[in-house]
Amino acid sequence: MAYKHFFAADLGASNGRTILGRFDGETITLEEINRFPNGYVRLNDAYYWDVLGLYSNIMDGLSICASRGTELLGIGIDTWGVDFGLIDKKGRIIGFPHAYRDPRGERGMKAFTQKYGERTAFEITGIANMAFNTLFQLYDMKRSGDPQLEMADKLLLMPDLLGYMLCGGISNEYTHATTTQMLGSSGKWSEELLSMIGVPPELMAPVQKSATAKGKLLNAVREDTGLKAGVPVFCVGAHDTASAVASVPAESERYAFLSSGTWSLMGIVSDKAIINDAVFENKFSNEGTVDGKYRLLQNIMGLWVLQCCKKQWDAAMSWDDIVAQAEKAEAFRSLVDVNNHLFYSGEDMPGKIRAYCEATGQPIPRSIGEISRTVYESLAMSYRDALAGLEALKGQPVEVLHIVGGGSKNRMLNQLAANATKRCVVAGPAEATATGNIMMQVLASGEAADMREVRQVICRSFPVESYEPLNTDMWDEQYERFQKIKCLYTEGHQ
Repeated sequence: MAYKHFFAADLGASNGRTILGRFDGETITLEEINRFPNGYVRLNDAYYWDVLGLYSNIMDGLSICASRGTELLGIGIDTWGVDFGLIDKKGRIIGFPHAYRDPRGERGMKAFTQKYGERTAFEITGIANMAFNTLFQLYDMKRSGDPQLEMADKLLLMPDLLGYMLCGGISNEYTHATTTQMLGSSGKWSEELLSMIGVPPELMAPVQKSATAKGKLLNAVREDTGLKAGVPVFCVGAHDTASAVASVPAESERYAFLSSGTWSLMGIVSDKAIINDAVFENKFSNEGTVDGKYRLLQNIMGLWVLQCCKKQWDAAMSWDDIVAQAEKAEAFRSLVDVNNHLFYSGEDMPGKIRAYCEATGQPIPRSIGEISRTVYESLAMSYRDALAGLEALKGQPVEVLHIVGGGSKNRMLNQLAANATKRCVVAGPAEATATGNIMMQVLASGEAADMREVRQVICRSFPVESYEPLNTDMWDEQYERFQKIKCLYTEGHQ
């Protein structure tokens, strides 16, 4: 059987990997080539990404493919949102990209909203004010007189910076650009916002559509990897959630998606941006899809909370072990608001969970099982919150919740999500982001005709698992308690 081969670099905030996709015209299969840790590096009061390390790991994956004699038809890169690097007029990279948890974002957001108001950027972009947004990171750089900004000729978002290192193409892919809170509803960089933060429009590299070619591999990359000439680097859904949503195997329009990983992003797909009071007040964002539509979604802290706990307990402990201990723990013993700013930074996460429970008069979780169950049930409650908001904005009920990404392998959390939302949950594909990345390359190369065919290929290629809601009356009672707990904590910390 003749396969067409495509290479995906799928980079998350906690780890990265490269994936080889094989397409036979009907289905795709995925093979992990190499996997590597990722995380920010703290230097004094700043946090940075090791972009050269990420590049080296991508090069290792490409070299492995070349050593096998694999002929690649394309390369695509996706990463988390908002973060960026800078290049000067000679094309040289300036410094290391800051990580989105760097405190400069909070400083920038506070200064921007004090000067221009809390709704200004939202009204222009439809993106919720979040401290990590590119807009606020840049504003802090400008206000502090950061010399890197003075030297910069172009800003490249993380996947496009890495793409530039491979092929020299200078552009920013559309779905990732929408996460910055700097792209207007026209799909172009907002000169009004750029003027507010004192950044010249020329700094922003042009916006490029998904499923288009960015450029071909540089000679140096070919020499170092052994790959042949002419391999294109494609713009895929460069924001990892956009690639994940592209792989949702939905059979009807009445569905919501949940991309479950370090972050949990719940949303619906809309033909147009929805910008109103309810969207603003509930911190929903209108991010882009690979086909130019909108992902109306809410950022939920996700498995980040437990990832931080896991590092403190034992980084080598398996997720299956954690789930097994959570299943043995008492149900609904304690609940926390995972979206509370208390849980944003990762230091001593078990201690923060205990502190939240103590402050709200709940039993304090001590064991791994008690803490894990607290987080899993609290996540499910947050999913119910987000789904209710989405249904109100959509004006019609959501019938199915599709959970994709690595978190979709967590059967306990999937069942809790079904129970809390009172919706059928369809879980899979687990490799949603890599799948969407590969399929956008298939589309860009002409091997698939349109998004309808892309989804048909995905449905044929990956099994899914369904979960029906259980014990919904009990969850209704506990959801009321969850709302009271959130209010109690907020009142005590005003």
